[in-house]
Amino acid sequence: MKKSILILAFLFVTMVSNAQASVLKGVNEAGDVATFELDCTVKFQTLAKGLRYNITRHEFKGHEMKNTYRLLLVMDGFYSKTLNKEMTISAVLSDGSVIEARKIIEDDGFFDGACTLKIKDPQALLAANIDKVIVHADKDVVYTLSEKNKAIFKKNLNAVITAK
Repeated sequence: MKKSILILAFLFVTMVSNAQASVLKGVNEAGDVATFELDCTVKFQTLAKGLRYNITRHEFKGHEMKNTYRLLLVMDGFYSKTLNKEMTISAVLSDGSVIEARKIIEDDGFFDGACTLKIKDPQALLAANIDKVIVHADKDVVYTLSEKNKAIFKKNLNAVITAK
């Protein structure tokens, strides 16, 4: 009985550790901007059912420029006909703060399902959890995150922050 529990625990830990994405590094031709992002060449990471993501950090050469962090959200099969020309996507954190972005609606009136949120303080995001992502459109669509996906997101965010 103990052996089967240990085997199951080992398999679970292996699956969780394999779920973390590797970080790709790129440098522009001038050599003054490095880019670190999750490897999404095979598949995007999952934040919630129907919601995938990628994290990107741009590192600028020189002390006068700060790193920039972006969280790309991709909603699978999400198309919404809205009456206004823009909509809001919000990531609600466990500490009550909100990261949000406004997305311009395409000329045909439809939202294509992708949005980029600027992360102003990646350490604060690492300390807090994203509890849910809300797409404010003709009706609000709420994506709630599981504990497993929150943990993987934190590992991926930390990997992008610490990448060299």
